[in-house]
Amino acid sequence: IIQELKAGSEEAYTWLVGEFHQPVYSVVYRILTDPADAADTTQEVFLKVFRGMKHFHGESSLKTWIYRIAIHEASNRRRWWFRHKAKETSMEPGENSLEGPFAQDTNPALVDHHKSPFEMVADHEVHARVEEELRQVAEPYRTAVVLRGIEELSYEEIAEITQVTLGTVKSRITRGRDALRKRLTGYVREVGSEIGLSVEQDDEDFQIQRSRVEVTS
Repeated sequence: IIQELKAGSEEAYTWLVGEFHQPVYSVVYRILTDPADAADTTQEVFLKVFRGMKHFHGESSLKTWIYRIAIHEASNRRRWWFRHKAKETSMEPGENSLEGPFAQDTNPALVDHHKSPFEMVADHEVHARVEEELRQVAEPYRTAVVLRGIEELSYEEIAEITQVTLGTVKSRITRGRDALRKRLTGYVREVGSEIGLSVEQDDEDFQIQRSRVEVTS
């Protein structure tokens, strides 16, 4: 596929976009927290990928190379935003920010069509609250949590993407999870008994649990 991409195959590029568009958007959105900015930046990422394919020599996997470009572009966009627009408008997403492409991020395993309306509303509220609190976790810890817990990348892949040591990756993930857990603990204590939520922390993961349904951060 790499050779086909380098040769400019339209079918190969169609495959590339289909394979990586949603993961790239997911990561970019969680760095920028604005759907419109995330969509624009995702387009820029793929332009960089297409233009830079001739310089890709396989030192890393195609996936980690694309993720690295995505994080670089999103981080640059975020810095630009704070320099030029922070005083003009808020980065907080609108009421419909969970619609559109981002809505596809929901883990299919969490969708249970046999749930009652109350349970489905509860799941939506939990997801929304996790995303809201995740946006408040400082960088680079938020990105580390996203890559590990949401994108399900290995520690080695994250180290390669972010170009830091394995120890630094593990430290960032731990600190990010701790920060997210602290932000969510009050919410779970407040409403957890009503909808069967609990917060669990172990060496490998942080989870909000409701019955057998797990929302992994």
